Formats: sequence, C-alpha cells, structure tokens
Amino acid sequence: MNRTQVVQVAARPFFDGAVRLVTPLRVYGKDRIPANGSLVLCFNHFSWLDPWAIGAQVPRTLYYVAKQEAHDNPIIGPLIRTFGTIAVRRGESDREAVRIMRDIVHRGDALGMFPEGTRQEREPGPVMPGAAMIAVQEGAPVVCGAIHGSQYWRFGNFHPVSIAFGEPLDVSQHLRNSKGYRAAALEIQQELRRLWEFLVTTHEQGRPRVATPPR
Repeated sequence: MNRTQVVQVAARPFFDGAVRLVTPLRVYGKDRIPANGSLVLCFNHFSWLDPWAIGAQVPRTLYYVAKQEAHDNPIIGPLIRTFGTIAVRRGESDREAVRIMRDIVHRGDALGMFPEGTRQEREPGPVMPGAAMIAVQEGAPVVCGAIHGSQYWRFGNFHPVSIAFGEPLDVSQHLRNSKGYRAAALEIQQELRRLWEFLVTTHEQGRPRVATPPR
C-alpha cells in the first residue's frame, strides 16, 4: 500500500463518524461501486461537506480532483494533498493535471471528480466534459454519485444528507473528440440528475433506511 492508501484506510472510519455526528446520513447503492479496476466517480457538489461525506462511503482509495485555490489554502491544501487530492486550474488548459488523472485511471485506480466545476446552489448543474474525456480516453466505467441535503446544511442547521450511487456507465462508445466528450458528459449529467431526483423523493418520503436507486 502507498501512503495515500494507508491514510485513507486509517481515516475513513474517523470521517464517517465525524460526518454522522453533524448530519443524519443515508447512503443508497454503495454496493454498485466496483471493488477494483479503473473507475471514474462523478458527483454533484453543493457544500464543502460533500467530499468528506462521499469519501467516507467509497470503499476504495479515491483520488479526488480539487481546484488550485483549495490547494493554495495554507490549512486545507496540505490536508487534501495528504489524502491524494490533485490540483487542477479551472478555466484553462491544464495538461499536467489531465496527464495525472489519466495515469490514475490507467493504473487501475479510482478518480473522484465534481464535474460541474463549481458548487451549485439548489440543484445539480451542467456537467463539464473533463471527467467524460478521461473516462472515454481510458475506456473506464463511470459511477455517478448524487448528494442531496448538503445544500441546506449549515453549522447549527444539521440538515439530513443522503447519497445515492448509480450503476457503472459505459461511455467507451463515444468518439475521442470534443463532440464525443460532450455527449458523454451529457450522459453523466442526466444520470446525476436522475439519482438526485430519486434522493429528493426519498427525503419527501422520510428517507427510508432501505431504498434502491434507479438502474
């Protein structure tokens, strides 16, 4: 095991417990995450709570991608780098970041991305083609994970949060060009939306302990 794997295995129970102290968390479809092999995981994004809540539930080493601004923070930067998070510069070509992301997936690891590119206010937003490009180029499956409730979560208002994982998506049929990447990104966007709408419904129904996300 490398350092990132050791750190994540050791810290996962701690972060799971810490997240559950501040929100009544529900997780659906976790068994859909492949136990090994190349994988791109895509999540919608509302709050800084999201990566910790999601990361504590993914049962394998997850290499996150985060904006350069987070890495530049003197407190957050060293912490997220300890967990194997890589930096990407938003709004510009970052060939080195793309190379690192492709290497992660190519060697059979799991890459975690928030493909909307920035946090949303109330509901999932448009998906940018970056995550789709990595999955198409490396022929890796995509697992989408939607989160709901964290957009309302605040200290002192520990709103319930839920996560739903979808079945692996095969996007390898899309062309390896900008048109193909946009088409694959739309597929990811639709899957995230479908899973998020499932979570909206489960919240309206009182968040049952057992429920099956759409296939």
